[in-house]
Amino acid sequence: MSLTAGIVGLPNVGKSTLFNAITNQKILAENYPFATIEPNVGVVTVPDKRMDKLREMYEPNKFIPTAYEFTDIAGLVKGASQGEGLGNKFLSHIRETDAIVEVVRCFDDGKIIHVEGNIDPIRDIETINLELAIADLDIINNRLERVSKKARTTKDKNDLLEVETLEKCKKALLENKPIRQVELTDEETKVIKSYSFLTQKPIIYLANIKEEELTNPDNEYVQKVKEYAAAENAKVVSLCARVEEELSEMTEEEKQEMLEALGLEQSGLNKLITATYDILGLATYFTVGKDEVRAWTFKKGMNAKQCAGIIHTDFEKGFIRAEVISYDDLIECGSEIKVKEAGKARLEGKDYLMQDGDICHFRFNI
Repeated sequence: MSLTAGIVGLPNVGKSTLFNAITNQKILAENYPFATIEPNVGVVTVPDKRMDKLREMYEPNKFIPTAYEFTDIAGLVKGASQGEGLGNKFLSHIRETDAIVEVVRCFDDGKIIHVEGNIDPIRDIETINLELAIADLDIINNRLERVSKKARTTKDKNDLLEVETLEKCKKALLENKPIRQVELTDEETKVIKSYSFLTQKPIIYLANIKEEELTNPDNEYVQKVKEYAAAENAKVVSLCARVEEELSEMTEEEKQEMLEALGLEQSGLNKLITATYDILGLATYFTVGKDEVRAWTFKKGMNAKQCAGIIHTDFEKGFIRAEVISYDDLIECGSEIKVKEAGKARLEGKDYLMQDGDICHFRFNI
């Protein structure tokens, strides 16, 4: 299961610098709007200390961490949903993502141009969120024009549900409320899933700060962002994009030395990945052996049969059972054999809900 997060923000807030750090690719990051014209996609591995321990224990021929995909999307401007700047072009790319990382500039620097002339993170957030809301409203209004009359005439159950759900979403947007804050039933969520509404996607506000503020990141700008995010139950991650870019060019040893010098336990990128996993409800299970140690991303609430299907559809179709041990038990006991001797290995059926850190061997028959 791949994870895709779209990085959005006004021009010159640090998006491309952050993306350089994420992928260690040298994309264009210039001091003017629209430096990123086409979406840049980068895949990075998800840091997980458990994988390092499993690699040490099994010494596998292949070692495959789980992947995380970021899309850097061109800077928005006011009126983007109506064609300003790069117009609707960026919107289609955001619709393809699972989550939104909205970069907000939270530092003063006269050398770096701000498209609005001064620093005001809440204004910037509201500018972007308004464009996303307008884009969603356009889709809702267009769809309601086509389906409302039909629903009234035919009384079709599905059409009526769709109209009711779209009207509920429209009302929220007109009240300056994103669709992700609208309480929807499972049926309502399913009926609008294909529209990939922008304001329905989970969001993280990423506060880009100065290096000297890393040990005390809550400056006045960040505090305002946190207050805004709290009102819609969203997360905020603070980092310095420029420092993250520097870290991305270092060896692991150099990186640790720099983090210690900065007084940080982990990089901002690691914090961002953890936060994104959390808002998407994701977790990790492992498959291990001499041939390969591999991490697999799954959505919390998935059962063993569904998780087997992440590896291959044949595993799900012919699922028999899952042999499961927990990572913590493996580390405590020291080996799979000792886990079994301690009676902590389990045979689970198709309805078993997979847990983060499970180490699995799937039995299946085609």
